[in-house]
Amino acid sequence: MTKGKGVEPPNDEDGHGTHTASTAAGRFVNYADVLGNAKGMPAGMAPLAHLAIYKVCFGEDCAESNILAALDAAIEEGVDVLSLSLGEEGVPFFQDSIAIGGFAAMKNGIFVSCSAGNSGPSNTTLSNEAPWLLTVGASTIDRKIIATAKLGNGEEFDGESIFQPNDFPSKLLQLVYAGMNGKQESALCGEGTLKGIDVKGKVVLCERGGGIARIAKGQEVKNAGGAAMILMNQETDGFSVSADIHVLPATHVSYAAGLKIKAYLNSTAAPTATILFRGTVLGDLSSPSVASFSSRGPSLASPGILKPDIIGPGVNILAAWPFPLENNINSKSTFNIMSGTSMSCPHLSGIAALLKSSHPTWSPAAIKSAMMTSTDLFNIGGKLIVDETLQPADVLATGAGHVNPSRADKPGLIYDIQPDDYIPYLCGSGYKDEEVGIIAHRSVKCSEKPSIPEGELNYPSFSIKLGPSQTYTRTVTNVGEANSAYEVQVWAPKGVDVIVKPSTLYFTELNQKATYSVTFTRVGSTYKTGEYTQGFIKWVSAKYSVRSPIAVMFE
Repeated sequence: MTKGKGVEPPNDEDGHGTHTASTAAGRFVNYADVLGNAKGMPAGMAPLAHLAIYKVCFGEDCAESNILAALDAAIEEGVDVLSLSLGEEGVPFFQDSIAIGGFAAMKNGIFVSCSAGNSGPSNTTLSNEAPWLLTVGASTIDRKIIATAKLGNGEEFDGESIFQPNDFPSKLLQLVYAGMNGKQESALCGEGTLKGIDVKGKVVLCERGGGIARIAKGQEVKNAGGAAMILMNQETDGFSVSADIHVLPATHVSYAAGLKIKAYLNSTAAPTATILFRGTVLGDLSSPSVASFSSRGPSLASPGILKPDIIGPGVNILAAWPFPLENNINSKSTFNIMSGTSMSCPHLSGIAALLKSSHPTWSPAAIKSAMMTSTDLFNIGGKLIVDETLQPADVLATGAGHVNPSRADKPGLIYDIQPDDYIPYLCGSGYKDEEVGIIAHRSVKCSEKPSIPEGELNYPSFSIKLGPSQTYTRTVTNVGEANSAYEVQVWAPKGVDVIVKPSTLYFTELNQKATYSVTFTRVGSTYKTGEYTQGFIKWVSAKYSVRSPIAVMFE
């Protein structure tokens, strides 16, 4: 890229590319930590893979021409997997540079993994929705870096912070609410908003939001003389918190904790608090859970395809970093902890590389199918995966579920899709000939091709707009055992009758195909137009279990 001064250097200016690349394919490191936390021996998902890195973003600008040029270069240089931790708001596929470039990559046998976006928890907030892309949401891991807010009444609320000072006094300090002047901008602790408020030497309660970075809120508290910050979530973020490198002693707590802290503030004339720094704690039984920021379906660009496809680790991820960390000029650490679907995407990219190595003849769609049909639906505590509300997460948040790499390596059956199979899908989705041609990189006449509805694409999941009954077919390929039989198990979405024919699939050899049909029929009238319900079907043999999620929106 040039700006009239020659070619820009390909250096990583903000750390994002280094972090994501090492997550996908970083080598084992004997010792790593971030400011003394999360100590251990990290590695990327595919530590023996080779990396080819293409810089497409210069500052905030990620030009479409750069993205397409990088995808073209990657195809020409023969990469096996593309990992794209970037995206834009959903647009029709013929206007989406990642969808267009990703189609060309897929045609060349390259697996393309993309971030779902960080615009959750509202629905219809996805990026990278095309069915030939893997769309990855973000989940938590079982490691927390605990900072506990302790109140004068003895109540304690666990939050998180990477900055864990060992010299912060455990004695109680005066606690104040940044919004005590009645101004919302002060409550949000934006730049300059605490002027005129006496916070010197005090613990300050700030609220998340307002487009102000979490660390910047702490900077405002510090600039105003505050001793520490308790950062409480907005209601929409619920119990989803992040560990940050704060510029002062701080903790990030849930919305529920914030409400209780506010209630305490209002209950006494002399509220006090402190923060207890407890360091790295492993074994959180509620993980993985869906991060509040992780973008949600349904897909606007293609409602008949369930997106996101899958979730993977994307909260408080330790990975490589190219320069000293802020807030610690003496640090020689080359690691940082970050959160986002930018972090979950390369986890899946690295796993795709492992699967490609294990199964070199598999198509990108086969690799995606193997990942999606073998996922986890339960957390390590044995309960259903939850979202930021601590309630079970729906398929619009999780897609098929949380990735399970070892099971993905032996999926039993796969749902394969060849590049030409997408043309009838695109024609059936209402795209004009020239628009399909832009995506497919060749001349297409839809009138000469049999088009199919979105739901008929041989996808490993179902997304149905249900008025009258609908029937769709799927074809599976046996990659498990030569002589095997799979019986169907159906968990029908509430308000829907699901009939699968045949109910048993028989195979006598490897790579043999079998086709089945699924009929969805509305039963009862409990659900209103626009409401969602979900379920899944599962094909089970003596050795394998192959699950496909179902999302139904009632018309």
